[in-house]
Amino acid sequence: MAIDDRFEDLEPRKAKPAPKDLTVMGVAEIEAYIATLEAEIARARAAIAAKQAQKSAAEAFFRKG
Repeated sequence: MAIDDRFEDLEPRKAKPAPKDLTVMGVAEIEAYIATLEAEIARARAAIAAKQAQKSAAEAFFRKG
């Protein structure tokens, strides 16, 4: 059995979602879609900030010793 055969059945953990077709959406729908995306971006940025704060706290804790 070749090494590549073992990985043949493996699938990526998550497939990237297809972009929405904006041509079939009205202006109000696109604006609502943008608001949803902006909320998700804000949530992702908050998660990054929390992880950075946690990392900084851990680094500060281990520097004191």
